[in-house]
Amino acid sequence: MQWQGAHVVITGGSSGIGEAVAVLAAERGAHLTLLARGADRLEAVRAAIAAGAPGTEVAGLPCDVSDREAVRATFATAVAERGPVDALICSAGITLPGRFLEADDEVFRSMMDVDYFGTLWPVREVAPSMAQRRQGSIVGVSSACALVGVYGYSAYGAAKFAVRGLLESLRTELVPHDVHVGIVYPPDVDTPMLAEENKHKPAETKAISGSIKPISAAQVAAAIVSGIDKGHAEIYADGQTRALARTVAAAPGIYRRLFDQKVRKTRR
Repeated sequence: MQWQGAHVVITGGSSGIGEAVAVLAAERGAHLTLLARGADRLEAVRAAIAAGAPGTEVAGLPCDVSDREAVRATFATAVAERGPVDALICSAGITLPGRFLEADDEVFRSMMDVDYFGTLWPVREVAPSMAQRRQGSIVGVSSACALVGVYGYSAYGAAKFAVRGLLESLRTELVPHDVHVGIVYPPDVDTPMLAEENKHKPAETKAISGSIKPISAAQVAAAIVSGIDKGHAEIYADGQTRALARTVAAAPGIYRRLFDQKVRKTRR
């Protein structure tokens, strides 16, 4: 992809992975539209990125990506101001781990609203134009939890599996139009969201995920930028998750037994 002068839209652009991707895209000369719900934080990040990349247009548009009409209006503004979208990175997301039998219904709804529909609605806004122009890149941030079911993630994992299903199917439809679609499968990422998430993880979840050291948002961002450049359908930021994807597809029973053992051990 030619980053110089491209219009790149990033949801969840005010923190974590989205902010890190924005920094790299600005360094490459892209014009940015950052979307996030918190206006104050969004403006602070926008100003910092603009100051570090003179000559690059950086806009921050407050938007709840789970709101269909808000997304439609926000993208109309972005396109009117900076032209058609050349790359969309869907990084907005929330998570609240917990046991299925103890979770409120609202937890499952909110995960789907933000993580799945918050990916779907922005994609719906850019895909037609990209297909018509026969160019563009769409990348959605899924999760290692979309590769295998994990204790405590029945709400979050389901939403991220849905993101995976959406983008895998979309890729097959947009390939004939020369549009790239990629899915990112990060493990735990060292962000404020992870710090908050860790407060709610059941002991069984910690036992399963504790052996994997969190990676930085910058590492995931670098993998996303490289994945866009190379047109990769699957984007991994670390070797462990790549190995998980390969082995769980070939021998899922190994992971089921391993996870079950950890759960039993934790409960003793």
